[in-house]
Amino acid sequence: MVWADGARSQPLMRERKRLETLLADDAELARRADDIEAYFELAKEGEAVEPELEREIPALVEFAEKLESKTMLSGETDPLNAIVTVHPGAGGTESQDWAEMLMRMYLRWAERQGFRTEINEIQDGDEAGIKSATFTISGDFAYGMLSGETGVHRLVRISPFDQAKRRHTSFASVFVSPEIDDTIVIDLKMEDLRIDTYRSGGKGGQHVNTTDSAVRITHIPTGLVTGCQNERSQHKNKDRAMKMMRSKLYEYELDKKKAATRKIEDSKLEIGFGSQIRSYVLQPYRMAKDLRTRVEVGDVDKVLDGDLGPFIRGYLRMRREGNFPAALEEDDGS
Repeated sequence: MVWADGARSQPLMRERKRLETLLADDAELARRADDIEAYFELAKEGEAVEPELEREIPALVEFAEKLESKTMLSGETDPLNAIVTVHPGAGGTESQDWAEMLMRMYLRWAERQGFRTEINEIQDGDEAGIKSATFTISGDFAYGMLSGETGVHRLVRISPFDQAKRRHTSFASVFVSPEIDDTIVIDLKMEDLRIDTYRSGGKGGQHVNTTDSAVRITHIPTGLVTGCQNERSQHKNKDRAMKMMRSKLYEYELDKKKAATRKIEDSKLEIGFGSQIRSYVLQPYRMAKDLRTRVEVGDVDKVLDGDLGPFIRGYLRMRREGNFPAALEEDDGS
């Protein structure tokens, strides 16, 4: 039987779940539209239904926008979980604090979506923030929705660490890769790997580990590195780090293929601090702006609390239409 074969049944189960979700979404969309139509009929009869309409119409718009995003997620890896890595740029505490703010933003976004999150590895900053973090966001189309977040993110604000209250600009890079499952074959040779173990550390509490159970894996030919420290078992940390390495290698090979065409080449920005994809300005004005799609959101606090919907939809529309910018405009926040 096909269901007894895990390699064959997993893709079928995912496809079944996808189709069931499509049917459920279609039914929910029809139900909400019917409810609003019924309210309008009651209004024609003189009923006071303004509060209900003020509640239901924005909710329908939000639901329809989410469905629109799903229709634009047709890539092979779009349905997969996402592995997110955040690194601060130069600037010490300022950038390390910004990197932690970005990590929180993505974790809050995942929470809003009802997704599961897992911190794979984190290195605390010297005074505040983080030196690096890798975490997995598990949920339908998590990678597809976050694929446009890869790049350099910039923050402009009055520094909480500057006694003179001067304005500072901080940078942090984000890299998002799909979590590859066992149905996608990656040629991973053990002789190409260097596996190091170390004692995980942190500020205390759950990060304390008294054994050398943390694992870091380096793929020597490419220089790719993955690590995991959140399990007490070295074996479990190694398995997790290996899975993450397979995902990174898949994305690495995929990027090499994408470089064959100009359009795709322009869509993948180099992770360098001259390649900013988005600015978050808290001073002298307040705005979050994507420099590729030109999407702007005035409520930057809401964005930093995980409301990434406008940016995700903007990027997916740009990807669908193939309107990748040749260059990013500069925005100095002044």
